[in-house]
Amino acid sequence: MNAKLIESLVQVIESLSPEDYSLFQTILSTRNIQKTEGVCGGHARIRNTRIPVWTIISLQKQGADDQELLHNFPVLTAFDLVTVRNYYQEHSSEIDNIITSYNSEDENG
Repeated sequence: MNAKLIESLVQVIESLSPEDYSLFQTILSTRNIQKTEGVCGGHARIRNTRIPVWTIISLQKQGADDQELLHNFPVLTAFDLVTVRNYYQEHSSEIDNIITSYNSEDENG
């Protein structure tokens, strides 16, 4: 890990105006969720992982808290979970439809 680079980035981020900081957060969050044809069925996934957003939301709806999710998915960060929740707020029908579809497949076996 390059501590000097990280410290420099922190300083730059801290120097941003409130408007620029908000834009930075939005861009970072947007890039944290990806859709790639042929990966995770083309569904929204977290960063460069193969962990679909719908999986995390489904587990949260079943009662999993952040600590449990981070333990079970050690590649994820707390920021990843925030971006998943933000994505879900803006795309709830998309994610709910996927969850319903997978639940129907499980029931029909």
